[in-house]
Amino acid sequence: MSLHLVRHGRPSPRPGVPARQWELDPSGFDDVWALRESGRLPSGAAWFCSPEPKAMSTAQLLTEGEVGVVEDLREHERESTEWIEDFAGTVERAFAQPDVAAYAGWEPLARCRDRVVRAVTGILEVHRGEDVVLVGHGTAWTVLVAALTGQAPDLRRWRALATPDLIVVDEAALG
Repeated sequence: MSLHLVRHGRPSPRPGVPARQWELDPSGFDDVWALRESGRLPSGAAWFCSPEPKAMSTAQLLTEGEVGVVEDLREHERESTEWIEDFAGTVERAFAQPDVAAYAGWEPLARCRDRVVRAVTGILEVHRGEDVVLVGHGTAWTVLVAALTGQAPDLRRWRALATPDLIVVDEAALG
């Protein structure tokens, strides 16, 4: 059993619209299809995704099978529609101080972690012994992997995540 965490495909940013409402950029569909054809995703897995449009569309491009939409798999909530010049630095502040909002309109990262861990733990309980594929978001997956493995968040991996990308956590690492 392995947990496969897919980061959504390339989004199409829209000024004045929160990132949680962004769609996929059609010019990035080939990258999602390449992941589908790569053989890196398990066949016969249980699939779930975030309710955000970019995650749902990525899941639809990756599988013909059923995909459950789980509200609590959404990304670290960032309600601000302002463009943040040092976005990576702001997210890194959220990792450094997870109990406080790193920017006006952002949820504390600890709240995101708790929500996502609770949802994934429930999914893994129901699908014990099965491969599970979750399609969602880079920051949420980074705090999830840290919580599930007992490691510190891997900020270098977070910075390097592509759209789409895949993180695999095997059963032994889930503790």
